[in-house]
Parts: sequence; structure tokens; C-alpha cells
Amino acid sequence: MDLETVMQELEALGKERTKKIYMGNGAQEPVFGIATGAMKPLSRMIKKDQALAEELYATGNYDAMYFAGVICDPKSMTEEDFERWIDAAYFYMISDFIVAVSLAETDFAQDVADKWIESGEEFRMSAGWSCYCWLLGNRKDEEFSETKLASMLNQVENTIHQAPDIVKSSMNNFIATVAISYVSLHEMAVETARAVGPVEIKKGKKKSTTSIISDRIQKELDRGMLGFKRKYVRC
Repeated sequence: MDLETVMQELEALGKERTKKIYMGNGAQEPVFGIATGAMKPLSRMIKKDQALAEELYATGNYDAMYFAGVICDPKSMTEEDFERWIDAAYFYMISDFIVAVSLAETDFAQDVADKWIESGEEFRMSAGWSCYCWLLGNRKDEEFSETKLASMLNQVENTIHQAPDIVKSSMNNFIATVAISYVSLHEMAVETARAVGPVEIKKGKKKSTTSIISDRIQKELDRGMLGFKRKYVRC
């Protein structure tokens, strides 16, 4: 399939209600408003196509950018490719759910995520923390340095309340992911969540919400999720 055909197929899947939701979260025109599940039949037809993914991502259309993340081949992408993709990520649903997810399938994910976390740039920082969430929820614990993750928990505790809203959210998710998916630091992550306490977060045009990550961790524990690892990063 070529770009024009795929864009026509995607446009036909758009719904006005979904478009309003995406735009309320920070998406900007052009947006079709496609529920992610509605893309699955098209993605099954195309499978992986990095060249097409690059064309889709370059359109600036949110849904096309998301679909680019679905059909891209992260193993063929370089660090420079990811820098280019994060440069075009103008809100968190792109940085955290397209770029970070794709990055998490590479061998250099932690190195890039570390650079982004220390960059001081909102969407790079958010993508960096989010990438660790995708990684921790999928890869074996021995692929990570316990000392490093402990240091990152301390960093979150000391800086989260001063961070940009989107980064606050991904930092919160990091605490929860360590608590559930990296068992040897479970207790430390739980203590970090308690120390952090309520975090006020505003996303897009939505009203501010208060997140208490210790409550979310407890709910996951009540569901028997301690030690959870997903089979694939992308569904």
C-alpha cells in the first residue's frame, strides 16, 4: 500500500467523537479521530513497513503518526531516527505512546531514554520515563541495574512536584511500574509513592486532576499483579 491509499483508509475510520477526545488531550489538526483498535485490520494487512511508517509520521496527522508507530520496524531505526521522531512529538500521546513505545523495542532504548530524561525538554523527558515503563513491564529484571533504578526513584521523589505536568504523569507511572514489575525494588517504590503523595497533573485542555500513585499500586497488588510482565511491548 502507498501513502495516499493508507491515508484514505485511515480517514474513513475517523470518528468525530474520538477526534474531540484526542484534541482535548492536546492533539492538533490534522486529526481523523481513529480508535486504536479500529486500526488493527489495516495493520495486519501491512505488518511492518518502515518506509511507509516514515512517510506516515512525516504527515503530522496524529492518527497517521500513531499508525506509523504500529507498523514501524524499531529494530531498523537508529538513534538519529528516534531523535527526529521525538522532535516532531508535540504532545504526550505522541511522545509517550508512539515514540517511547517504539524505542522500547530497540537494543539502545535505555541509553536514549537516559539522555532524554536529563535533557530538560518536556516531551523528551516524558518519553524517557515512559520508555522505562514499557521496558520494565516487558523485559527481564536482570536487564536493568538495580542501583540505577533505585537512583531514578530517588530522582522522582526529589523532583516530581517541580516537573512539567506531562513529566509528572510519566514519573508517576515509573514509580508504579517499578513497584509492580521490578520485584526487588517493590518496597522502595511503595515508599517512594508514599513520600511523593498526591500529584496534581493537567493534560491538554482537561482540568487538573490529582493522582495518588500509592492507591494505584495497591489496586494492582490486590489484583495479584506483582511481578507482571507483558509478552510484547506493542499489543
